[in-house]
Amino acid sequence: MSRNSVVRSGAKAAAIVVVSLAVAGPAMAQDAPADPVIAIVDGEPITEADLRLAAQDLGGALEQLPPEQRMLGLINGLIDIRLMARAAEAADLDEDAEAQRRLGFVRDRALRAEYLRVNVFEAITDEKVQEIYDAQVAAFVPEEEIRASHILVETEAEAVALIAELDGGADFAQLAKDSSIDLGSGANGGDLDFFGRGRMIPPFEEAAFALESGSYTKTPVQSDFGWHIILAVDKRMSSPPTMEDLGPGLREAAARDLFLAALEELRAAAEIEIIEPEGEPAGEAEADGDAPAAPQ
Repeated sequence: MSRNSVVRSGAKAAAIVVVSLAVAGPAMAQDAPADPVIAIVDGEPITEADLRLAAQDLGGALEQLPPEQRMLGLINGLIDIRLMARAAEAADLDEDAEAQRRLGFVRDRALRAEYLRVNVFEAITDEKVQEIYDAQVAAFVPEEEIRASHILVETEAEAVALIAELDGGADFAQLAKDSSIDLGSGANGGDLDFFGRGRMIPPFEEAAFALESGSYTKTPVQSDFGWHIILAVDKRMSSPPTMEDLGPGLREAAARDLFLAALEELRAAAEIEIIEPEGEPAGEAEADGDAPAAPQ
């Protein structure tokens, strides 16, 4: 497998978890200036910063406790961890080869989190978010949207009768409230709000977009739900989403961009060789589009 293949596979794996990293990252960066001592175990302090770190690891277990017991449970859990860790050191268990391997992995994960905090999460500026938003707006392609109302009934005969009433001057919204079996829209006079192509079932969509604003279907439109009478209320071209519409997605996109850029730079500067496992043809994983999930 070539270095370029390794970079592509690694970037793909990283993208799988970058959103969760974007959520977890800010929490790691919010250390308080002061670090009060919460407990002392054999002369060794446990501080609020220790508790915050432990909470990230023990969060699932803490959720099983009543809210009023979680803080005490967290403190006792950290005390237990500290006691057992020191007992393991006293028994020289930390000198075991497998223990050394595990400790090395935990250290690498902690350093990785710090690297992400400094080079990804703290690097997400308002300017970077604005840049991503501007790029999305520039790539936005407006499409036709229609605001439609409908009356849904069970039989064609019912629909034909209602169209006759509309031709005679009946109010569409009132007929929808009185007759539509689509209770949700019926209560709102049949209003379905604005929608673009691909949002509705094909027969309905085709008939709706064929109408001029202010007109309704002169023949019933059949679908799997029944028979529709459709009124085109208004038409417009869609507008790009606002920054408020996109919300946290913009910062997640910024985190993803910074994450992948940092990863590509690191991989490009490294000497990486992957030894293919016995029995697995070279390139099979890449051909299948699979990549190992990056650790969280």
